[in-house]
Amino acid sequence: MSLPAFGRITSIILLSLCASTGTLWAQLPPLPESPGAETPPNKSVGSVEGIVFDPSGAAIAGATVSLTANLQTHPRETKTVTGPDGRYTFLGVEPGPFRLVVRDADFADGTADGILGIGETADVPPISLVLAPTSSDVRVTFTDLDLATEQIKVQETQRFFGAIPNFYVSYVSDAVPMTRSQKFSLAWKQTIDPASFVVTGVIAGAEQAANGYKGYGQGAEGYAKRYGAAYADFFSSMMIGNAILPSLLKQDPRYFYKGTGTVRSRASYAIANSVICKGDNRHWQVNYSSILGNLASGGISNLYYPAADRKGVAPTFENAAIGIGAQAAANLLQEFLFRRLTKNSRGH
Repeated sequence: MSLPAFGRITSIILLSLCASTGTLWAQLPPLPESPGAETPPNKSVGSVEGIVFDPSGAAIAGATVSLTANLQTHPRETKTVTGPDGRYTFLGVEPGPFRLVVRDADFADGTADGILGIGETADVPPISLVLAPTSSDVRVTFTDLDLATEQIKVQETQRFFGAIPNFYVSYVSDAVPMTRSQKFSLAWKQTIDPASFVVTGVIAGAEQAANGYKGYGQGAEGYAKRYGAAYADFFSSMMIGNAILPSLLKQDPRYFYKGTGTVRSRASYAIANSVICKGDNRHWQVNYSSILGNLASGGISNLYYPAADRKGVAPTFENAAIGIGAQAAANLLQEFLFRRLTKNSRGH
């Protein structure tokens, strides 16, 4: 082979190798950057900052601040605490709507909402926390005395037509038994109520008009004696039958309104209550207080009624029987009529 031909072949081979090597070199991945090279910052995220105050305007340090970003897609929560100056800062927050919740043991939670733009810093308006409401379990326990006192206060407001006392009916079927002092207090209030004096005057006037108890005579003196006798009957009956004996025998002098059931059952209940009553033990028993009270009051009346009208022991028992019948009639009125006429009747 001649030298020129050899040189031409050698040149072709070298050119081919160079072309192939260049192609392979172009296909190789670039070499990694050296460790010291800097990564350009992510300009899409931003930051959120603000300050937390108490009601007086002082900064709250150490409060926990929670930020929830990406509310509409994938909510992500991060937390931080406020510094001594009450400020907080969140870095690297994704743009979009966000919510802040501030919590501190001494205050109620505070919240704030905002929208962070791309690469922006959101300066949240100051969050002012209010003091947390103090809650304590207070258990109020009423004693039987407290309940009885409140129930009697209601009874003392009960009046027919807003004027005539109706103190001795309870519209609370399971009312707490009265104490001894409450029995005396209620009886005393009934006897000195202005309406009691007026009713006594009407009774005395009717007796004088019918010339009852002739020994008293007529005129102002006769009326005064009849008035005194009628009031003495009322006073002794009230104190003995509703205070003294109920205290000694531990019985309740009140009528307990039924208000439910058939007319027959209610009528039977009302009539029976002229001879039975509730004991302080809440059990039904014979109403010795009322029966003996009528007898005692009738016996005492012999001390001040005219001698001509005193006919021995028999009238006393007759009057006691009349008193029981009158009580039955009064109970029927209580059950079916008086509640409608009584102001401030509550319960049941």
